[in-house]
Amino acid sequence: MKSFFHIVIIGVISVVFVQCKNETKSEKSISRENTVHHAKGFSIENYDGYSVLRVKNPWPKATKSYTYILKQKNGIVPDSLEQNLIINIPIKNIVVTSTTHIPSLEMLGEEKTLIGFPHTDYISSENVRVQIDAGKVKELGNNHDLNTEVLLDLQPDVIIGYGIDNNNQTLDNLQKSGLKVLFNGDWNEETPLGKAEWIKFFGALYDKQKEANEIFTKIKKDFLNTVEIAKRANSTPTVLAGDMFEDRWYLPKGTSWGSLILKQANANYLWSDTSGTGSLSLSFETVFEKAALADVWITSGQFSSLTEMTNSNPHYAKFDAFRSKNVYSFNGKKGKTGGVLYYELGPNRPDLVLKDIVKILHPELLPNYEPFFFEKLK
Repeated sequence: MKSFFHIVIIGVISVVFVQCKNETKSEKSISRENTVHHAKGFSIENYDGYSVLRVKNPWPKATKSYTYILKQKNGIVPDSLEQNLIINIPIKNIVVTSTTHIPSLEMLGEEKTLIGFPHTDYISSENVRVQIDAGKVKELGNNHDLNTEVLLDLQPDVIIGYGIDNNNQTLDNLQKSGLKVLFNGDWNEETPLGKAEWIKFFGALYDKQKEANEIFTKIKKDFLNTVEIAKRANSTPTVLAGDMFEDRWYLPKGTSWGSLILKQANANYLWSDTSGTGSLSLSFETVFEKAALADVWITSGQFSSLTEMTNSNPHYAKFDAFRSKNVYSFNGKKGKTGGVLYYELGPNRPDLVLKDIVKILHPELLPNYEPFFFEKLK
């Protein structure tokens, strides 16, 4: 009987010891802190052997979020997370569907892992164009009608898609075919630094979180430094943005990232009092009434000269900014197949965009800086 009680006591002690040991190990191995601080659309939580990547705002007014488990070699994923999509990292190859994804791959030194893209002509990056010309990046057709046959043949580790709304039939079909699709909502961010922080999304996939954090920290530091420089300006020029497309004038809404950059550059953007992250759609008459006397005009990038503008719409010449030749465009920098570099790189490098705008509005504050994206139209 005495021996029996000894066995029971030893058993109880053993169970308690194992439980305490497991709990201690669990406590030490888990780091629940979200490593994303400016972007609202995703989060990353790092654990021992795996990370939890959550995409919370893949499109405007989204009602659902997505959880992805990024598993390191020999990592053990808890049973409670097994129902989520599990990605083995670092990934070896990738398909992306927006040009805004390209700079993150390039900054991380992973552009050679790109194996497919829809409308490759849109890509401006010189390094990626070398890969395309060598036949290493396959053409996938239209973004919302991706070539399923080619993708099934490629078998990429992941496909990075984006949604405009809840209707993503092509991406749903790809997932049903066994391919791994992750949603990226970088375009839906409201702030310049929020957009730029999505490099951490890609850093996690390549198991390069440290490198991604360092890149973003440098971009953030340079951006905030330029914000402080802009505060020294002695004037606040009025700014008109955008231009006509067909019969409507499109320009940034007042709480969009483009509007915020103008504000941080110490500009008086004439539609800053509107709300929303997309574009306003206005008539020519409405815009002219408010912006005829604007000091500076930053166009959408449709035009490369003042003559092109008046050929498109002679009424452009009525604006003061046009008459004084204070019209600026990012149309000049293109890839060799016509892709506009600003659309690709601008959202990822708000530090460069902000410097350009400050140089345009307050040239005395950055006397030695040459604009990267923008140039004055002639």
